[in-house]
Amino acid sequence: MNSQQSFIEVNNLQKSYGQGLVQVIKGLSLSMNNKDRVVVIGPSGGGKSTLLRCVMGLEQIDSGSVSLEGKPYVSRSAGDRQTTIDKTVRSSIGMVFQSYTLFPHLTVMQNLTLAPVKSRGVTKAVAIERARGLLERFGLSAKANEYPNRLSGGQKQRVAIARALMLDPKLMLFDEVTSALDPELVSEVEQMIIGLAENGLPMMIVTHDMWFARRVATRVIFCAEGVIQEDAPPDEFFENPKNKRTRDFIENVLHAR
Repeated sequence: MNSQQSFIEVNNLQKSYGQGLVQVIKGLSLSMNNKDRVVVIGPSGGGKSTLLRCVMGLEQIDSGSVSLEGKPYVSRSAGDRQTTIDKTVRSSIGMVFQSYTLFPHLTVMQNLTLAPVKSRGVTKAVAIERARGLLERFGLSAKANEYPNRLSGGQKQRVAIARALMLDPKLMLFDEVTSALDPELVSEVEQMIIGLAENGLPMMIVTHDMWFARRVATRVIFCAEGVIQEDAPPDEFFENPKNKRTRDFIENVLHAR
């Protein structure tokens, strides 16, 4: 990809845990443009979720950098005591986790409006109006005054996505957002994300659902052993993978379904 077109640039990222004993990401580099919907698949422990957390600026890294629109906002060089994280740039990115992370003591409406009012200085009236629009769009208008414990798993996840969208992110990250859901609830969340994709929102998604990956992605990346093993458009990736490690993974996953 032409670096001049890069929207997100991950450069030689290295990340380990346990004071360097377990290296999870090993010099990984990745670029995406603002039209991309990158789906990251791979075996457990291969570095997928850690990659998303590093892109979000939630992790201390060992070395490397992550840039948004040419501005490094996560970086660490040799000799640096800790990671430099530009929280202003990072605030342009939204992330949704598999565990929802809704505030249990706040209603759905309060969950949506808290961050815009507290961190962006948006008036409460404007935040409520935007929240109502998102809740209506996602079929949740009747749940505005409910608490999270009164929602189904699928509803909680849709609220979590709506909450992230309240801050008008330039990029959305989704980390296994359907893995904690009952099978009958998976489709409603996946269809919601597909709708966002069709509206042109750039996104990076970690998932084990191959149907969803093929449907939503413009690029599929296979991440294993801390590096990118393969990166291709979905049809090419699933029909003609170049890497034996990728072929074996796809075959095992599809046969397990």
